[in-house]
Amino acid sequence: MKRRLPYIIIFVLLVGVEVLIALTQHGNFIRYYGGDVIVMWVLYCLVQAVLGGRNNHYLVNLCLLAFAFAVEFVQKWGFADKFGIESPFLRTLIGTSFAVEDLWSYLAGTAIACAGVFVYGLIRRNSEINSARGK
Repeated sequence: MKRRLPYIIIFVLLVGVEVLIALTQHGNFIRYYGGDVIVMWVLYCLVQAVLGGRNNHYLVNLCLLAFAFAVEFVQKWGFADKFGIESPFLRTLIGTSFAVEDLWSYLAGTAIACAGVFVYGLIRRNSEINSARGK
């Protein structure tokens, strides 16, 4: 649980940010692109909380990117319409329109998440080296 807690906390905070964006930002850059960047971080934290954070962080990010791309292409195919989904909540959750810009946003979110993993690893290694030296 100790390794999962930071991911759970960050997940809850990021979901809160996503909800705020959905409720307050209408038809602007933050709504269209920022939310898609952040959703990749939300998914990453959710998966790490479930898996316990003990796996290849880069692989998790790449798998999530593949998942996001798959969802976007399912939207292009028209999944919600073809299966007669009428619930506004489900249509929003699944999505109903394809946009190449979303793919770029998912890629940017994944790149930022991977950069964060890399920087965190550097900081952690540096801290371990310093503590081993007795500093």
